[in-house]
Amino acid sequence: MNRKKLQKLTDSLTKNCKHFNKFEVKCLINLFCNLVGDVTERQGLAVGLDRNAFRNILHVTFGMTDDMIMDRVFRAFDKDNDGCITVSEWVYGLSVFLRGTLEEKMKYCFDVFDLNGDGFISKEEMFHMLKDSLLKQPSEEDPDEGIKDLVEITLKKMDHDHDGKLSFADYEQAVREETLLLEAFGPCLPDPKSQKEFEAQVFKDPNEFNEV
Repeated sequence: MNRKKLQKLTDSLTKNCKHFNKFEVKCLINLFCNLVGDVTERQGLAVGLDRNAFRNILHVTFGMTDDMIMDRVFRAFDKDNDGCITVSEWVYGLSVFLRGTLEEKMKYCFDVFDLNGDGFISKEEMFHMLKDSLLKQPSEEDPDEGIKDLVEITLKKMDHDHDGKLSFADYEQAVREETLLLEAFGPCLPDPKSQKEFEAQVFKDPNEFNEV
């Protein structure tokens, strides 16, 4: 990417991204270019991170292990749903992922947990997500029963309008009452330690980026 283009991109992303300053945006663009490699932009072909490359970052850098959740995080970043995370989607996505307000994080987590994108978290979706996060006890005759019970308990706590599924309004009310419920169905945000490490690694001394 030539200097003029980089400058223009940095300025436009900084203007529209409230959680990163200009230097931080430049660092994130730099990291993105390193991750994607020297891919020349071919006509009509988006240059960006594909699902596997992005999942690798989530796993290695942020310690995520749940395939279904990582897949949904990819979709939350990939706003135009073209199977590829562009540099803009990368910066905007990380803005919420690393430093979002509670409102932004609630919208993001809800989108991740709404597996089929219909605007609700259904019993089936809860079952799938909780099934992955619970350890199966060999003594249990039907391990699914325990998960079904957990789904019912969760609904009791979070389903404020009692319609058997969670709307964003239900979820938001529950999280505002108890912030721990933000990631009720699986970890989809970085823990403070990996967030700190990532930022320390990426947002290094400005002098190192003078040539950018």
